[in-house]
Amino acid sequence: MRAIAVGAFRSRPALVELPKPEPAPGEVRVRVEYASLNPSDWQTADGSPDGPVPHDSRLTDGSPGGPVPPVFPFVVGVDFAGRVDMIGGGDNRFRVGDRVFGRAGPPVGAGTYCDYVCVQQDAAITLVPPGLDARTAAALPSAGMAAAQILETVVLRGHESLLVIGAAGGVGSCLTQLAKARDIRVVAAVRGDERSRMGSLGAAATIDTTRGPAAESVRSVCPDGIDALADLVSDTPEAFAAHAAAVRPGGIALSTRGVAGAAALPGGVCGIDFRLDPTPVLLDVLAAGAAEGVLRVPIDIELPLEKAPQALYRNRTGGARGKTVIVLRHHGHR
Repeated sequence: MRAIAVGAFRSRPALVELPKPEPAPGEVRVRVEYASLNPSDWQTADGSPDGPVPHDSRLTDGSPGGPVPPVFPFVVGVDFAGRVDMIGGGDNRFRVGDRVFGRAGPPVGAGTYCDYVCVQQDAAITLVPPGLDARTAAALPSAGMAAAQILETVVLRGHESLLVIGAAGGVGSCLTQLAKARDIRVVAAVRGDERSRMGSLGAAATIDTTRGPAAESVRSVCPDGIDALADLVSDTPEAFAAHAAAVRPGGIALSTRGVAGAAALPGGVCGIDFRLDPTPVLLDVLAAGAAEGVLRVPIDIELPLEKAPQALYRNRTGGARGKTVIVLRHHGHR
């Protein structure tokens, strides 16, 4: 089968031919129709702690285990949508032909930028509901689940303010909509003039980080400070702390890049390093919202599999505008 893989951490992703995987007992094999790009894809391929490598293992009792050793060639990607084409041994909640989507887990290296992926039936995988096309379903898992869990983590209940750094990307776009639905005032920090697009997603205000420090721009919008920060971009404690300067005492500053714990935060501000906990139940809730049109998943660009390495390279530079979807095969967007 075709796959985008790396032969070692920090090597360049390339199109390769690999054997078609065989599902183990309790697994399903999915013929991938679409995959979607997340920043954690190239971070994990680099061996970065920002990726999911150390956090996906489980002991036999279900508790978190140690780091999962990488498997090379390391196939990139975690999000997918497609059809079940083979069932592993034992009981299984899926059937051949089921339209499914989700987020692949261990073994690390069994990624989704490929023609086939094997996934544990009890992992973050579920049926694609009627009314949701496979392309949108593939773009939803990581971004949607992260957005929903970030909103729960910052404990905002409405009529409060949330500053989102990197709001134009997949997670930020979903987070803006989910927060708006709770009557939370979203201040979207983006690169460039995105006021119209972010406003259409529910942002109360949009600031351009290329025009100066975000914290200074935020003060003109929220003079008393922000109730919570969700920083999806900053990869150094210093950059994160600069954004956290906009948070009021008693507020929360959350990082998805693992730098909050090392940052010098203003007095009274609680720093949180976020980690995603994928579940099929959460996927069902998000999929229902997307199928009903309540949650839009902005797709920036579609690319064939062979163009995925260039897309990963571009994503490193930042400034994403929605999701990048990788097309393995067309099925009329069913």
